[in-house]
Amino acid sequence: MANIYDVNQTELIEKVAEELKKIPELKPTEWAAFVKTGVSKERPPIRSDWWYSRAASILRNVYRFGPIGVSKLRTKYGVKKNRGVKPGRFYRASGNIIRKILQQLAKAELIKEDKKGVHKGKVITPKGVKLLSKAAGEIKESKPKKETPKKVEEKPAEKHEEKPKQEKKPIEAKIEEQKPVENKE
Repeated sequence: MANIYDVNQTELIEKVAEELKKIPELKPTEWAAFVKTGVSKERPPIRSDWWYSRAASILRNVYRFGPIGVSKLRTKYGVKKNRGVKPGRFYRASGNIIRKILQQLAKAELIKEDKKGVHKGKVITPKGVKLLSKAAGEIKESKPKKETPKKVEEKPAEKHEEKPKQEKKPIEAKIEEQKPVENKE
């Protein structure tokens, strides 16, 4: 089992998304093909499997920041809207998408509701941690290991022939060497 922080996070999310496609409880809703992911977006996502990528990203964020709820995740996935000439303004992401994904992850027993101190929200289960760690381990194994540089034995330095140093002349001697140019008229 590898630590999720030891691998590239984009690769981790893609790998976990592939694993989530195999889970029957996690399916995009009927309206997922037509919906925007937030008010600030102009169009729906281009990728056809964006639901699984978002689910993998939410699972990772629940692992990192749990206990966490829909409100904090809406802020996390929100972006600044381009409002033309007016200054851009931050808008939160769609809560319905995040809520449905959290419900599906809970049904698949990858996350659960919990309370830690005064904070309550979704936390990751051991099954969810195992899924993330397994994906991180597979990514780490697929990468070629970097070889540590071996110490190079130091060879005795070859003596270079040193150039003879030029004697420094005082400024007065340099001035005398520069003869004024005579005008030939």
